Amino acid sequence: MTESGLILPTREAKPREKGLTVIIDNGVPLNLFRDTIRSSGEYIDFVKFGWGTSVVTHFLERKIACLQDHGIEFFFGGTLFEKFLSQDKVESFYNYCKTFNCSHVEISNGTVAISNRDKTRFIKDFADEFTVFSEVGHKDSFMANNQDSTEWIESIYEDIEAGASKVITEARESGTSGICRENGDIRIDIFEQIADSGIPLERLIFEAPNKKMQTFFIKHVGANVNLANIALLDVISLETLRLGLRSDTFNQFRNLFFVNKEE
Repeated sequence: MTESGLILPTREAKPREKGLTVIIDNGVPLNLFRDTIRSSGEYIDFVKFGWGTSVVTHFLERKIACLQDHGIEFFFGGTLFEKFLSQDKVESFYNYCKTFNCSHVEISNGTVAISNRDKTRFIKDFADEFTVFSEVGHKDSFMANNQDSTEWIESIYEDIEAGASKVITEARESGTSGICRENGDIRIDIFEQIADSGIPLERLIFEAPNKKMQTFFIKHVGANVNLANIALLDVISLETLRLGLRSDTFNQFRNLFFVNKEE
């Protein structure tokens, strides 16, 4: 970050445990991917190769090598795990991850019809060899709208107890399901119940693929909220939101100025 003399929120240096930015690669061209990592790598903590794109992405190994060169971890989207699961090939998913030397995996049940309790069995199994990110919430809008906050909180607790390092709250890459309504509005009832539940917010990663959602979570959790499904081209704009350098969060951190002025 360029030294400016401005009073801004403190951002932890990498490797971070909070304030994570997880970008999603939906299969962008190799050079665009490389340019993004080279120019914005200090603000990127993880890359998720979205859903099953890794299966059909050209130059996947080169993308992974680029991440390794810049100290950025990666994992495959939970939908890919679910595809293997739907064909009773979880062991093949394990082998697939090992082939690419993954240290992280995402375990979800947003599409397949298995209970959260069943999902936790896979979390426990993979947690022996991987850092597990689990995901809660449905991708289907109808099912998501009928899932209340109690079920969300129970699922988060179950996943953490099973060995999930962090739990991702579903919103899809479009921001229209899971913790969101179909129109993109965040389900405040679910968020407030989660925030009041005693679950450490640093254990959660909120999917926030657009500025509206990113702004909401920064305002309600702070500059160091964990955010995922960030588009490659939004890395810098997100960092400015975190630091109050954009109109949407401009006045969010005014108290920092007055505290430092008094000192």
